[in-house]
Amino acid sequence: MSNKHFETEAVRIASSKSNQREHSAPIYMTSSFTFDSAEEARQMFAEEIPGNIYSRYANPNSSDLIEKVCAVEGTEDGIATASGMAAMFGSMASLLEQGDHILASRSLFGSTHQLLTRVFPKWGITSTYGDISDIENWDKLVKPNTKMLFIETPSNPGLEVIDLEWIGKFAKAHNLILVVDNCFATPYLQQPAKWGADIVAHSATKYIDGQGRVLGGLILGKQELIKEVQFFTRHTGPSISPFNAWILSRSMETLAIRMERHCANALAVASYFQDNKELEFVKYPFLKSHPQHDLAKKQMKHGGGIVTLTLKGGIERAQRFIDELQMITVTANLGDTRSIITHPASTTHSKLTEEERQRVGILPGLIRLSAGLEHHDDIIADIERALERSK
Repeated sequence: MSNKHFETEAVRIASSKSNQREHSAPIYMTSSFTFDSAEEARQMFAEEIPGNIYSRYANPNSSDLIEKVCAVEGTEDGIATASGMAAMFGSMASLLEQGDHILASRSLFGSTHQLLTRVFPKWGITSTYGDISDIENWDKLVKPNTKMLFIETPSNPGLEVIDLEWIGKFAKAHNLILVVDNCFATPYLQQPAKWGADIVAHSATKYIDGQGRVLGGLILGKQELIKEVQFFTRHTGPSISPFNAWILSRSMETLAIRMERHCANALAVASYFQDNKELEFVKYPFLKSHPQHDLAKKQMKHGGGIVTLTLKGGIERAQRFIDELQMITVTANLGDTRSIITHPASTTHSKLTEEERQRVGILPGLIRLSAGLEHHDDIIADIERALERSK
């Protein structure tokens, strides 16, 4: 990373100006690029000289986005993908082969869990989960064919926090490729690469976009690994559209100020409801009641924009509560300007078994709140009203 502040890098890094002298980068809506000669075309395809060839490979808009995110994430190179799950898949599939084994933290996004348990086994790639409560015994889970360690911190939706310093040293000691899903934290709140992550992956659909408009993903990391990822993604085709890349690059310019408000609102909600008698418990990384509170304070700038509320009365109460909300949106997304409520057990993590959900803390009454940018008093009032009416 440079010596400039995050906010400056996110605002000031931009692609080279065209001969039109534009102040804001244009959208390069083109599928391909022309060559001045047959020899120039040959040289670019042979990677002897740099240049854009085809938007499935690279595009000025995706390159602009990658340069900006790498600068603030502290990574050497990267590639943008069509969605967050394309990034999760690409970060693993590009670096693994038949017979390899993945060690992963048990608390993962539902679709990532499906990749590990249903997709990769078809190709002879196996996985084992490690519990964060038993992290000191993860050495026993490493096999001779273990090649990768995949974690998510804070986790979705359990908000488990994994010690990035410890996990970086663990991965290095066992010669594992460490991949960190940094979606919930964003590069503004934490930078896993400085703790030893080899690959950092994002669903840019969430906070990086920040307004629920476009899909996108990011795979960032060490140059030698990203070269393998680029080969894989260029030839399998999960390329981001120029328009989406342009949106995400513009959104990066406001990420810092948005995350400040998301985090402040989330903390206000968590603090207000932590002793509410209608709730079994409230979980938020910067609440002192969080099991990894000190660790979260060590490696995160703020606690993030996600709060979980576990209602008394299980799934029936949770569903009544959701139906009583008047302002907060009910949708499966997060990281929007608008506050969002999701019931993970019946939506995003519904494909897990009940036992699997229990093991990662997804109880029937658990609600995931993505705190938006509204005034925190209005968010609190909507939740309080719904709690009262759902009794």
